[in-house]
Amino acid sequence: MSDYVDRGRRYHAAIRRIFLKHWDPVGVADVPEAQDEYDSYVGEIYAMLISHKTKNEVFDALWWIETEHMGLCGNRQQTDHVAERLIQLRSEMETGC
Repeated sequence: MSDYVDRGRRYHAAIRRIFLKHWDPVGVADVPEAQDEYDSYVGEIYAMLISHKTKNEVFDALWWIETEHMGLCGNRQQTDHVAERLIQLRSEMETGC
C-alpha cells in the first residue's frame, strides 16, 4: 500500500511543479506565498493521468480551469504544451525513467 501512496505523492509533487513552471496562468511561480495556488487542481489532473485520459482530454480540463473557472483569456499553445508535458510525466512515472 505504501508504494501507491509514495507514487501518488511523487505524481502530485511533479504535477504541482509542472503547473508552476510551465502553466502558471495567474503568474505566481515567483511568489513564495502563492506556491499552493494550483493545488486544488492537482488531484483532478492526477486522476486523469492514472486513468489514461488522452492529451486532448487533459488539455480540455486545463483549458476549462484556465478560461472558465479562473476567467482568464487563456493561452492555447501554452496549455497544449502543459498537457503534452503531463502526458510525458505519466509515461515517465509508469516506466520509472
